[in-house]
Amino acid sequence: MLKEPSGPVAQAAQAAQAAQAAQAAQAAHADVVVLDGPLGTELAARGLETPAPLWSAAALLDARGCDAVRAIHRDYARAGAAVHTANTFRTRRRQAGAAWAELAARAVALAREAVRDVDPRHRVAGSIAPLEDCYRPDLSPASARQEHRELAQALASAGVDVLLCETFPHVGEALVALEEAVATGVEAWVSFTAGPGADLLSPEDIGVAAREAAARGARAVLVNCTPATRTLAYVERLAACGVPFGAYANAGAASEGLGWRGGQGSSAAARYADLARRWLEAGATIVGGCCGTGPAHIAALRALVDERAHGAGLARGPSGSPR
Repeated sequence: MLKEPSGPVAQAAQAAQAAQAAQAAQAAHADVVVLDGPLGTELAARGLETPAPLWSAAALLDARGCDAVRAIHRDYARAGAAVHTANTFRTRRRQAGAAWAELAARAVALAREAVRDVDPRHRVAGSIAPLEDCYRPDLSPASARQEHRELAQALASAGVDVLLCETFPHVGEALVALEEAVATGVEAWVSFTAGPGADLLSPEDIGVAAREAAARGARAVLVNCTPATRTLAYVERLAACGVPFGAYANAGAASEGLGWRGGQGSSAAARYADLARRWLEAGATIVGGCCGTGPAHIAALRALVDERAHGAGLARGPSGSPR
């Protein structure tokens, strides 16, 4: 694990960097990027099966599933998301077998088709996930580079606008995936996860990892699929990474009333947006939703971002690029 610099001098320098980054990002209200929400839990909420090992990618195998994926992308676009992550979280050879490349290309095409009619300026991201379980860093393979390279190149060939290396609890594997994404020439982002219990990586771990990711070419660094109620501490640590940063959290435990089945209404979405407001105040310029959230949450985030832009006297834009 990378080590956090210690001592009063290092701490003072980090605090100054964080303050400068937060102030710069705070001035960019109009350029806050709203990401979409999850596909996997939203497919399940709409009655589709998401069995292992394909999980959400199982929906790509038949017309009903493809229609559902297309509809979800369209709903997120109408809710106000400007960056849409294609359903490629599990479209790799080790989960999908020989059909992996065809499924990856299909996923990108569905996302592009779905959002084109809503706003052709919206961007499509290709998801590059951990090779194994995103909550089991102990399962991360020692040799992951070739498989990450294979998917990154396939997604780049499919025409994605962004390569999003996401939901990584293992910093080393995340950096390998990021390097292969950067090597394609496509804009590359990376997102770390502390897991459902916020105990796989500490805020300090993610702060160090974020700076290393920026040094290796990440154009944005995020934290995702960590409970929304526990995400602020991680966002605050991202502020010193030197590139745009943000979060797309999960809805936490069902008892928190932030999402999941039965919690997709306006009140749950509003509570999620209230938490996201704190992320923006900490300097985040990218926000979205992960497991347990849905289109209502993205609409609430869009309203929050527009409210802040209006308060700053700025017009809403369709930008899917962070600054």
